[in-house]
Amino acid sequence: MQLAALKRMTVIELKAKWNTIFDTPAPNNSRGYLELRLGYRIQELTLGGLSRETRRTLDLLADEIEGRIGRKSIIADSRNPVVGTRLIREWDGMEHSVTVMKDGFDWQGRKFKSLSAAARAITGTQWNGYRFFGLREARRDDR
Repeated sequence: MQLAALKRMTVIELKAKWNTIFDTPAPNNSRGYLELRLGYRIQELTLGGLSRETRRTLDLLADEIEGRIGRKSIIADSRNPVVGTRLIREWDGMEHSVTVMKDGFDWQGRKFKSLSAAARAITGTQWNGYRFFGLREARRDDR
């Protein structure tokens, strides 16, 4: 109900609502900004806002982006397929299936931290895992 009322308010009324909710003057006169931010805050107060785990994850991401060290990286390798994806490759006459997990890769119930380690277990030789499964990025001269 409060959210729908925001659309009918004037900018002056939105600024007054801002003062009430945030206990500080509105930062600008942009109707769109005031509606958006007030709407979010009303929902946050009603529904409880972000969970502690979500806030923690956002803090870790911000630290990582800002270059702070000493914490485990949580930004995934962009070459990795979505968790749950099955990578299938025929090798030596057999079809092999590797499942992408949140924390690595699974092949025949064995866990691997890297796709290269899974490819090595399959072939018995050193392989670039992304190349072995056809996920390798295009070469610079092919672009």
